[in-house]
Amino acid sequence: MMRELWTWSVVAALVMGVLVWGLTFWTVVFHRKKKGDPDFPRQTGYNVPLELLYTAVPFVIIAVLFYFTVVVQNYVNDKEHGEADVVVDVTAYQWNWKFGYRNIDMGDGTPIYDGADPEGGPQLGSAGGEDDDHGNSYGRIHGSERGELDYLSYNTIETLGSSEEIPVLVLPTNRRIEFVLASADVVHSFWVPEFLFKRDVMPNPEANRSDFSFQISEIEEEGAFVGRCAEMCGTYHSMMNFEVRAVSPERFAEYIELRKPTVDGGQGLTNAQALEAIGEEPVSTSTVPFVTQREAQTAIPFRSGN
Repeated sequence: MMRELWTWSVVAALVMGVLVWGLTFWTVVFHRKKKGDPDFPRQTGYNVPLELLYTAVPFVIIAVLFYFTVVVQNYVNDKEHGEADVVVDVTAYQWNWKFGYRNIDMGDGTPIYDGADPEGGPQLGSAGGEDDDHGNSYGRIHGSERGELDYLSYNTIETLGSSEEIPVLVLPTNRRIEFVLASADVVHSFWVPEFLFKRDVMPNPEANRSDFSFQISEIEEEGAFVGRCAEMCGTYHSMMNFEVRAVSPERFAEYIELRKPTVDGGQGLTNAQALEAIGEEPVSTSTVPFVTQREAQTAIPFRSGN
């Protein structure tokens, strides 16, 4: 529906453009002042019916475009609460992504999976960072204290991007998917160009009263689709990429079983190992890593010249 809305909007704009261009050239050619003729061409500045027409037509065009925009917007923003087959937690931070599976219930015999980790898990906790002299635990998301990020969601299966590896988010085709968005610092934007749709990722979204989740009805075909941050978020904004890897529901279920922690009956494989085990490329194929380490940013001291 997004693609159709944009396509027909462009068609309507082209039709209006051709009409306006035609009228302009027709006026220039057939209503120009004749050489040696002291009289101006016939004026229509106070033609009330014509001016009413000029006013009514744009209003009708705007009303029609507004109607179809609202219809598509309502459809795109519609959420079937409790009906998503896969719920994914998306955490954005300068300048990378963390993805985790909150809930999976595809209703086809696949075991139901509750991946929420209320204790915070090791991915952003002290196991991935250090404790200071006061016993405060710092996580892997650029040294923020856990207490400062208590609004973030944590999961037992997570994929964390780094400067050396693009995070690959594995999703099933033909299933309804819900994304729950949050930022660990500034405003970011979750954008997969193939979705023709993007959503801002806000820090502490509940406190900011923003709608921090959206759903897609399905991914229609398998493949690798590049994802990007579409909100200017700092020095390495242009390098803040990720990849959506769409696989069949059967292979997705196998992937989840491979990634489950051993205490949950899984094999505890990494994202790359699990991808390779189901016959997929273990690393991103649509984009490559850039240096996004915060410590790579250095200041050049100012020196006055003679």
